[in-house]
Amino acid sequence: MDWILLFGGLIGLFVGGEALVRGSVGIARRMAIPPLLIGLTVVGFGTSTPELLVSVDAALRGVPDIAIGNILGSNIGNVLLIVGLAALVWPIRVMGGTLARDTAVMMAAALALVPLFWTGQVGRLSGALLVGGLIAYLVLAYRRPGAMPPDEDPTPVLPLWQAILWVAAGLGALMLGARFLVDGAVNIARGFGVSEAFIGLTIVAVGTSLPELATSLIAALRRQSEIAIGNIVGSNIFNVLGILGMTALIAPIPVADRFPVFDLPVMIVVSAALTALLLLRPQIGRLAGVGLLVAYAGYVWAAQG
Repeated sequence: MDWILLFGGLIGLFVGGEALVRGSVGIARRMAIPPLLIGLTVVGFGTSTPELLVSVDAALRGVPDIAIGNILGSNIGNVLLIVGLAALVWPIRVMGGTLARDTAVMMAAALALVPLFWTGQVGRLSGALLVGGLIAYLVLAYRRPGAMPPDEDPTPVLPLWQAILWVAAGLGALMLGARFLVDGAVNIARGFGVSEAFIGLTIVAVGTSLPELATSLIAALRRQSEIAIGNIVGSNIFNVLGILGMTALIAPIPVADRFPVFDLPVMIVVSAALTALLLLRPQIGRLAGVGLLVAYAGYVWAAQG
């Protein structure tokens, strides 16, 4: 039964990813919104919904290692695993004018966790500050969306109602698929006696990041680099500011000793590496993609300790 849930979740995630990309691109073209902004907000935050559900549920059930491990592991996996795989499918080239701002917000969110984690707990006040930061970022993103590149897509523009319907259907399929996959994966992992922190950092994190994986891979196949990379940057921002913030508002989260000394520094370094790749290179090519995947394999191996 657990394996059926696992594979059923995978199917739901890829179907949802296709629908979400199709609808998001339709909204961007119909409303003359830069695709990068759509990727950062609608797609990036929408595909982070499973992380929110899992982290809140874990905190309420008294398993904080899964709640925090899910967030840190998702952000690490988003960059090393998902960007790496997307770059293998099609080299990523993003020319969005807001990219420097958005990667700066991603780095600031990651660095903000350093003092919070060293206190030993993310409390309700810290959660409120994180959510406030997310609201401020959203206001800034919509007031200054960046330049709209020329629309060179030869396919017909979807009616707005159809595009919105595709997005809604995609998000629904993603959430359902992620739930099935995580339930199956966690049950299988516990059968092998794996620790909760490791489950949160790897199996649950990758499971809840599969919407991002499906969406970014499909966007890469459709050569929608702005959607692919905006999805990752937006998701990483939302994971820290939105998911950790809202989870802490609901239930304060104690921080295990391993997170501030190992996993959080890894997340910060990985975020900085993505920022450098996006801002200093014309594209993230296949060779860089292979390097990111090798780095992820190394992280998973080290995380077992």
